[in-house]
Amino acid sequence: MMNIHDIFLLDFAYLETFSTRKDTTWGSLFCNESQPDYYDANHAYIYDPNPNHQTIIDEVVSFYEASNILPRFYIYNVDAQQELISKLKQNQFGFEELTSPVQLWDKKILEQEQREGVTIEVVTDDNYSEALAIECSIKEFGGKEIREKAFEHEFKHSSFIHYLLRFNGMACATACLFITEKQARMESVATLEAYRGRGLIGDLIHYIQNEAVKLELENLWVFPINENIEKVYQKYGFQTVETLKKGHAFLGGKSIKEIRG
Repeated sequence: MMNIHDIFLLDFAYLETFSTRKDTTWGSLFCNESQPDYYDANHAYIYDPNPNHQTIIDEVVSFYEASNILPRFYIYNVDAQQELISKLKQNQFGFEELTSPVQLWDKKILEQEQREGVTIEVVTDDNYSEALAIECSIKEFGGKEIREKAFEHEFKHSSFIHYLLRFNGMACATACLFITEKQARMESVATLEAYRGRGLIGDLIHYIQNEAVKLELENLWVFPINENIEKVYQKYGFQTVETLKKGHAFLGGKSIKEIRG
């Protein structure tokens, strides 16, 4: 079983596919100047407490403002970071606390009949625009401005495999695998609003689990954005192995909760 630091290393590997990472004495800075409004691509990561709160804040603000990017922090080990959080608020940062479940598949594939009308295919040049339209419609992904560029980058990157589900020929759901060193994350699971409630996500998850077996992956992970989605994945053999508390401090713009709605 991976420990908490291994989970962060997996997360770093994912972030580094679309962001440049710069390590510091207190944590890391992630930056992608071509996507300044993409939060995951542009943030300061900090886990271990450090007493030099104002020095860290000044460094982060200077770093991002030099590139015309709003400074933000992703703060882990929140209970031990209260002094930093207090200092950030004194520096006019907004703050919110988020719960981030981490789930690991138990490698058991549930028996499931192929439903009539459901087909799943890998995203290629031929169906790229259909998959993109689905993902750009999902507000939780940040909308078209964010997702369009991110999807293009992922599609060209060798660590990602994107999948498209059709129901009666209509493209209506997507998901992808991010793979690094035999570890995989299922990401960007989305269904058009008009097709929700039909169990299509279950068909997609089942398909990807079979793909993970074929690819001889050691582990398949998901990082659901809330407890409701966590419960959905539990139905398909994903067990919660960790629940992370993350602080998001931001010097302007919307909170993550506002974006997710």
